[in-house]
Amino acid sequence: MIEFLSRAFGGDKSEKPKAGKRINLALQGGGALGAFTWGVLDHLLDDGRLTIEGISGASAGAVNAIMLADGLARGGPDEARKRLADFWKAASLGGNLPDVQRRAVDRLFSFWPIEDTPIGLWMQAMTRYLSPYDFNPLNINPLKDLIERFVDFSAVRACTDLQLFVSATNVRSGELRVFRREGMTADMIVASTCLPHLFHAVEIEGEPYWDGGYVGNPALYPLIGATQTENLLLVQINPPQRKQLPKTQAEILARINEITFNSSLMSELRGITFVGKLIDEGKLARGTGAGQYRRINIHRVALTGSAQTLDTASRLNTDYDFFEMLRTSGRRAARRFLDAHYDDIGVRSSVDFEAAPGTASA
Repeated sequence: MIEFLSRAFGGDKSEKPKAGKRINLALQGGGALGAFTWGVLDHLLDDGRLTIEGISGASAGAVNAIMLADGLARGGPDEARKRLADFWKAASLGGNLPDVQRRAVDRLFSFWPIEDTPIGLWMQAMTRYLSPYDFNPLNINPLKDLIERFVDFSAVRACTDLQLFVSATNVRSGELRVFRREGMTADMIVASTCLPHLFHAVEIEGEPYWDGGYVGNPALYPLIGATQTENLLLVQINPPQRKQLPKTQAEILARINEITFNSSLMSELRGITFVGKLIDEGKLARGTGAGQYRRINIHRVALTGSAQTLDTASRLNTDYDFFEMLRTSGRRAARRFLDAHYDDIGVRSSVDFEAAPGTASA
């Protein structure tokens, strides 16, 4: 365990960090609720007090991550805000996409088919008896074309000031694969968003991949090993806790998804907290040299309050007014976080996953 964490947290970090409060972003997937993350990012960029050093994303979080990285690479914060806004507008029902692209985007933002809606009934019938290899034999998935329409991957790959990581699940091994900025392609984003009950596995370098949320939603350790900052901000969409016991079939399936898509994240957060505890107890040396470890300050902006009570059908809602509502919620949540915890960044964590798992101060 310690040897593995040493590779992630230690190493010789001789390069001096740049001035200003620098932070890493970890962006969860969560269907259409990814518009909440859009709002969080929009406010952070608008506020301007934080410099983003690294981004890790999975599924819809990977889409937000690549739009953010593309904008930062091509024009800075203002361009990043524009790229995010343009994508979410195009992804909405009012985005005037061709029909085939509209269907692909709708599926990206559907976390699970809803049984009491027409599209849910159709999807339930299709996925119960047929695999994507049966009802979509030509492997039509125009999401790749949509991503390529928005993203200049050559600019992203050349942007050495920013680290970018995208998670996918290797179908054969069941293990996490993390794709890095310097080799990033549209196929890697599509792989990270590949829902196996809807699309063929995405083949990259001879290996098939499914949605990254199953094993890394998102992956945190690559951020720590590749960046200088000791500040990590998680944008969490899938609730770690629910007060009410799920009883209907839809509620049970939704809760199973939330637990599954949070499990790998919680494991990594516990590892980070474990290292921090050992440093505080003097059992590990803190620093950036060989045999030393960095103490990571963990922060979180989460989908909470009224937005968290949105039912599973909301993950199918691609109406732009719904996206705008989530964006507003995200902006408010980011503002509350900065108001309460900006001074904590670079000093201490504002969330304790060991003392109270799944809770946060903002």
